[in-house]
Amino acid sequence: MSDILQTMFREYDIRGIVNEEELNDSSVALIGKAVGSYFKENGIEQAVVGHDCRISSPRFNEIIGRSLKESGIDVIDIGMVLVPIFYYSQYLFSCKGGVYTSASHNPAQWNGFKITKDYSTTLLGPEIKDLFQRIKAEKFIQGQGSYRKEQAIEPYVNDLLKKIGPAPKKLKVVIDAGNGTAGPIAPKVFEKAGFEVIKLFCDIDPTFPNHDPNPSVPENKEDLAKVVLSEGADLGLAFDTDGDRLGLVDEKGTIIEADQYLILLARQVLETKSGEKIIFDVKATQALFDDIYSHQGLPIMWKTGHSYIKAKLKEENAALAGEASGHIYYRDQYGFDDALFAALKLVSYVSSKNQSLSQLLASLPKYVSTPVYNVDCPDGVKYEVVRKLTEDFKKDYDVNEINGARVNFPSGGWGLVRASSNLPVLVLRFEAKTEDELQKIIEIFKKKFTFYSEIGKEWTHG
Repeated sequence: MSDILQTMFREYDIRGIVNEEELNDSSVALIGKAVGSYFKENGIEQAVVGHDCRISSPRFNEIIGRSLKESGIDVIDIGMVLVPIFYYSQYLFSCKGGVYTSASHNPAQWNGFKITKDYSTTLLGPEIKDLFQRIKAEKFIQGQGSYRKEQAIEPYVNDLLKKIGPAPKKLKVVIDAGNGTAGPIAPKVFEKAGFEVIKLFCDIDPTFPNHDPNPSVPENKEDLAKVVLSEGADLGLAFDTDGDRLGLVDEKGTIIEADQYLILLARQVLETKSGEKIIFDVKATQALFDDIYSHQGLPIMWKTGHSYIKAKLKEENAALAGEASGHIYYRDQYGFDDALFAALKLVSYVSSKNQSLSQLLASLPKYVSTPVYNVDCPDGVKYEVVRKLTEDFKKDYDVNEINGARVNFPSGGWGLVRASSNLPVLVLRFEAKTEDELQKIIEIFKKKFTFYSEIGKEWTHG
């Protein structure tokens, strides 16, 4: 039997640390063989492969491509691109299969794989678990496919600009790529769209020396906020390593949470398409419900995770979907999470108004919210811990169990605990109508956690 760690096979992708125990040349080759065999069994004869800028990504991408070819798959290698460009390339080259090498926003020592079984439709938990079982049983198909290299960046950019159109007003925008894959791409796109661009950390450096490439963490946007203020910019945009998460800072240097700017994007959609469905994940603010309703839209809460949200958007034929982590999905952009497309839509919306970004945000429904927190909890027990916490909370409170436990309190506030799909942590978030009520909810959760030795003591921004 092949030796590979099951903990890398997560809810909607494969992700692990690059070392002898987890991701290495041998384990990556096994993953490639399993994916190639899965493709063949499901009638998929062609696959696109691409990768982000991580140190190990070009090598892993080459191994994946070779393993797919040796499984009988015809491989198209598009090289180093953003994950939305990878998804777009499937439509460009008419390829249902695909493997993108990246650990998304995770720290530099991580890597992993997003696997598609249909146009931008990624594998879900049961299918990913099947890949693990296939590797353990060495259930592989051998064949002889082909291999060629193609270029997808220019067609993607042209398609993007055609959909967005010219900017109503030229704004000054700061772009922080976090030394990730978006660095050479995002600034050029915004310049072509007619905006003035100031670049921050746009040179590629896979050690990520300035901050982790995760724009959902407030600390990772502090430098962006400073540059927005010093340059007198209209707003600042931050992208994660593979370009599917968007962070935002307004002209005052205030860090804006993704579920807040999602309200503006929903308003933009509903201005011309009344009655459209808008999807968001369980970490999102109650203000989304309130504002979507008030602008004649239909709000739908769903599970966190790009595979789940994409599937739900397609099922509901929704116009827009978003997660509190900064993943934004549009039906008009093939339904996949594309931070560049979302950023262009957002900046175009602001430029079309006679108000600054902070003025537009001032009209949002008011709640007091925390950032997303992470607290350590081992991969092997985190789901069971959440299950027990859910049952415990249900004894006294109304609990939404779509994804973990979103505990609703009589005061109108709520608290969330769910198991992360990417890391050995629990994910937490809290919201209330007042600061006092918010602190009461947090204390209730902290007291519950004391009964679980598996849960760490320190909360960090997720």
